[in-house]
Amino acid sequence: MSDAVRVIGGGLAGCEAAYQLARRGVAVELYEMRPRRGTEAHRTESLAELVCSNSLRDDSLATAVGVLKTEMRSLDSLILRVADSVRVPAGSALAVDRDKFARGVTEAIEAEPLIDVRREEVEKLPEEGTTIVATGPLTSPSLSASIAEMLGSEHLYFYDAIAPIVTADSIDMDIAYRASRYGRGSGDDYINCPLDEEQYRQFVADVLAADTMPLKSFERCAYFEGCMPIEEIARRGPQTLSFGPMRPVGLEDPRTGLRPHAVVQLRQDDVEGRLFSMVGFQTKMTYPEQRRVLRTIPGLAAVEFVRLGSLHRNTYIDSPKALAPSLEVRARPGLFLAGQLVGVEGYVESTATGLLAGINVARRVAGAEPVVPPATTALGSLLAYVTEPARRDFQPMNANYGLFPPLERRMRGREKKAALGERALAALRAWVASAEPSGDPRVCISRPA
Repeated sequence: MSDAVRVIGGGLAGCEAAYQLARRGVAVELYEMRPRRGTEAHRTESLAELVCSNSLRDDSLATAVGVLKTEMRSLDSLILRVADSVRVPAGSALAVDRDKFARGVTEAIEAEPLIDVRREEVEKLPEEGTTIVATGPLTSPSLSASIAEMLGSEHLYFYDAIAPIVTADSIDMDIAYRASRYGRGSGDDYINCPLDEEQYRQFVADVLAADTMPLKSFERCAYFEGCMPIEEIARRGPQTLSFGPMRPVGLEDPRTGLRPHAVVQLRQDDVEGRLFSMVGFQTKMTYPEQRRVLRTIPGLAAVEFVRLGSLHRNTYIDSPKALAPSLEVRARPGLFLAGQLVGVEGYVESTATGLLAGINVARRVAGAEPVVPPATTALGSLLAYVTEPARRDFQPMNANYGLFPPLERRMRGREKKAALGERALAALRAWVASAEPSGDPRVCISRPA
């Protein structure tokens, strides 16, 4: 049997884990079932394909996910290095050209001599050897069943919805206008479609009356709050969308100087600026209804859709019961889990768990103990939430400042966020410095020389 570490899943977390292992001199077999077996959401054969938004969210230290990205860059994250190289305008957010991003990650992984990419499905957990499972929210039924059998419990799950993408030249710019919220970024990174109060009320009525894709009879519906379909948001009240993805705050029309009652934002999805995604417009409407309803939005009457929204099941485990903070399965030494499968939500968070899993498996191979960043870091706080054994009613979680331990001195607002971010980065530097290797590159936390 091969002595290589098996990494199952060629998404963000799996590719990051494989890269971290290879950079530490550990041979890797990276398994990706596509194109032999497709999924409900993927459309290409590339590794690290982004199936939902093209945004990796805020890139500033004012947010926990921005701090997390800074931590990951300091640990030589492949995913963030590629993302930075193909970023597109998105205000304070890090958004990417999704096709160039996936190709860039694929090329980087295939260029690593210690990574053997195997395009085949793994239907059952290996019974021996060291393995990282990072198959994500669309884990195949057979492997999902194998994981559930090993853990001794059923998976938890929720439904995730994908937003539509349209062509830029089909947007009516006599109606729509360019602006970023509060002038962030370049000041005009987004295309905005304004609605007055009457138009907004009619749009909400159309959304609520639209036909939607039915769930299977044996599946319950449990949406993740951070990726709620617009139909579900609208059902919570007539103005809910205007306080959510359609909020107009900071988006005055430069032609009139007035703020619309509501606005639909579109974010650039490729480097050339030919494609734009509808921000926060995840939907489970049927395809014909999407074309009909979304074309009632001012500026989108003749819009061309290159991808319509869809709904798919996301699978994750009850990590507090199953995982140690190192991401190793408590009941199965040598088996590590990473990515959305462990109950973190978001591209960045998924990648971060893959990064740590790669570091810890390399240490395990070298005979060293796994490591866990302190809870005062963005990554450490997320891991503490995901793996706290006493946690009940576990739900997926994004990185957020609410997970951080409190500061010694009471602060509020921006001052508090700045202090939490500074403390996190200082704690990460101290953590890395305290675990410097004695010679074996496999036990490095920061990138080996």
